[in-house]
Amino acid sequence: MTVHFPYREELETAEEAAREAGSIIMRLFKGKFDVKEKSKNNPVTTADIDANLKIREIILGKFAKDGWLSEEDQDNSKRLGCSRIWIIDPIDGTKEFIEGVPQFAVSIGFVVDGQPTVAVVYNPAQDLFYKAAVEQGAYLNNKPIRVSPRSSLDGALLLVSRSEPQRKFQVFVDRCEIQKIGSIAFRLAKIAGGDGDGTLTFRSIHEWDICAGSLMVQEAGGKVLEGAGNGLTFNRPEAKHRGVVAANGALADGLQSLWVEAMSGKS
Repeated sequence: MTVHFPYREELETAEEAAREAGSIIMRLFKGKFDVKEKSKNNPVTTADIDANLKIREIILGKFAKDGWLSEEDQDNSKRLGCSRIWIIDPIDGTKEFIEGVPQFAVSIGFVVDGQPTVAVVYNPAQDLFYKAAVEQGAYLNNKPIRVSPRSSLDGALLLVSRSEPQRKFQVFVDRCEIQKIGSIAFRLAKIAGGDGDGTLTFRSIHEWDICAGSLMVQEAGGKVLEGAGNGLTFNRPEAKHRGVVAANGALADGLQSLWVEAMSGKS
């Protein structure tokens, strides 16, 4: 990554915030923490709350006028008037964190005019620190990374959630190797690093889950699409996307076509 580039300070601030949040999270991982249900099957822990507070303190301490969207803060429509916005998930993979499974990540994305511009995805349990900035490439522990070069969908390794609907997913199971990993932010980062050929979800997914990871994949030479095949934009009034597909350019379109087939019930 070049020393001087636009948004260098934003990336450095995101790195600092992610590492501080990671330290907070690891002090509680496999220890004692409170768990509450925000809604059915949607837990939040002391670690989520404390990490979010630290990230917000660091980022808005530097960039007080920027917009803010975090899983652990109440949404505010003021963000829609902001050109610059931070999109945060302090722990993507809270269920894995609770279960002691080291497949969760801090996800910090910075968006300018709807497009991710800076990204950090940090898995503190495995000491995997991914970062990217627009037109600067993607990095894992400061080494450049690239998506898998695989061109054939048959036999491709797909990283998927542990809770995808199995009936819809059968078309992929028939053709691909499947590995289940909790956090979609972490899955996207792993795809950026070539540690898997693609990932997808049928679910409506929040912007904070995928903002940072989507830039990571793109800067590593890959492609990220909504289920319907559109590119992703962020800071939308309803901060969700219906389905996501990510892989290298050769695989992404094929995966997206299968996604449509599965959703139509024709598979």
